[in-house]
Amino acid sequence: MDAQVECRSDWAYAQRPLAFHWQRQRRTIQAVLAEARTPDGMQFVVRTTEHELFELSYQQLIDQWTIQPHAIKEKA
Repeated sequence: MDAQVECRSDWAYAQRPLAFHWQRQRRTIQAVLAEARTPDGMQFVVRTTEHELFELSYQQLIDQWTIQPHAIKEKA
């Protein structure tokens, strides 16, 4: 199953992620801590309202998101 990410898209798709589904729960993004354009698409490091860190990657050519817990944990 493809990862589900809700994002804001004004002039292009995947401009700013707003929420995503992880382990059957919807996680709201509190802040985008980093973003980068890669040859494949966009990458974001985000903090959820539960103070969890995740890396969201969007691969434009195959129109697919991937979600991974970010290695560094933030303090609440």
